[in-house]
Amino acid sequence: MSEFDRPHSQGVPTLTEVVDWPGLQQPSDAIHSAAASAATHTIVPVAAAPVLALPSEEQLVERVLADLQRHIDLMLDYRLREALTPLLARAADGVIRDARGELASTLRDVVARAVAQEMARHRNR
Repeated sequence: MSEFDRPHSQGVPTLTEVVDWPGLQQPSDAIHSAAASAATHTIVPVAAAPVLALPSEEQLVERVLADLQRHIDLMLDYRLREALTPLLARAADGVIRDARGELASTLRDVVARAVAQEMARHRNR
């Protein structure tokens, strides 16, 4: 299969892939130290852990639309290539066939004129 026979999957995460969302705050060092403290059986108050800021509905809509646009662009590119490749190949074959026909006709005309001129030169001698 060539690269045009299958859709491009660059940038499209799989279901098993962990995706980092830009704009989401990463857990701070306090959470990591709290986890380390919990591992040594030290009690850490829940209120001490910072709350992660959830994206707004508008931010989520923008992200989903951006992801969807990328996916649509990839699929559109794939489908257009799939549909246009045979059409363009047939069109190119037709153009080549027509060009060869025109070239052959022009070549016959040029050779006929050259022969006629040469014959005229030989008669005038």
